[in-house]
Amino acid sequence: MRLGCHVSTRGGYAESARRTAALGAQAFQYFPKNPRSLALKSFDAADARRCADFCRERGIVSIAHAPYPTNIAAEDAEHRAKTALSLLNDLEIAESCGSLGVVVHFGVYKGPDPLEGYRNAVTTLSAVAGRWNGRAKLLVENQSGEHTFMGATMEELAQIRSLCAQPEKIGFCLDTCHLFASGVWEGSAGAAWLDKAAELGVLPNTAAFHLNDSVHKSGSKKDRHAVLGQGFIGEEGLSWLLGHPHLRGMPFVLETPAGPDGTHRGQLELARRLGGEA
Repeated sequence: MRLGCHVSTRGGYAESARRTAALGAQAFQYFPKNPRSLALKSFDAADARRCADFCRERGIVSIAHAPYPTNIAAEDAEHRAKTALSLLNDLEIAESCGSLGVVVHFGVYKGPDPLEGYRNAVTTLSAVAGRWNGRAKLLVENQSGEHTFMGATMEELAQIRSLCAQPEKIGFCLDTCHLFASGVWEGSAGAAWLDKAAELGVLPNTAAFHLNDSVHKSGSKKDRHAVLGQGFIGEEGLSWLLGHPHLRGMPFVLETPAGPDGTHRGQLELARRLGGEA
């Protein structure tokens, strides 16, 4: 398994990679720039290269996460245009850091025509893909059902990718808490959603998982991440997922609160045990 957590970029991108190695982790997620703004960042390319070199030498993989205001489905065309430029900036940083891609939420639409929200998402993703020539991918994340009706099912994920121009530049990042909160997963082993993801082409194009427990019960539509092993998903389902033969080598990244020691060491150890590793 490739286990890790979200890490701070305080001190630079290479320092984030060093923090990951110090935890004994093999994967990490980071914000490429201010997570609360779509403002473009002029970044230190030399620092990004040091991050890429460090990770390559130690077999560490990383993913970037787009800022919170990113909304590919927004009703406001100006906001979507800013989102597209921001995502191109995120992809440039991710590529320089040697990352697999940039995680972007499926999107929130609050207008009168639900189909317009899906069209907006397809248009925005296609606009970004059309201007991007790197290896890092846009990684669309499934949603919990909170704040929006969109993006919870495997069918939606598969459809939006298939409708985009240059779908080969688009992949997925699946979040366990979102799967659970949306009601797609009840936390059981052998759950049907994984077979559906494989059947529809979602799983072959999934680059990473967010490994989160859930504060609330399945189907709650509430996106609240719990410390691994202290939420409602349960160890049986997490063990099944972490040890699944189709997911060998998949990065699983924690987005949970840190433990009593201020780190994710304990949760990483639990994840290793649940996945069948000493």
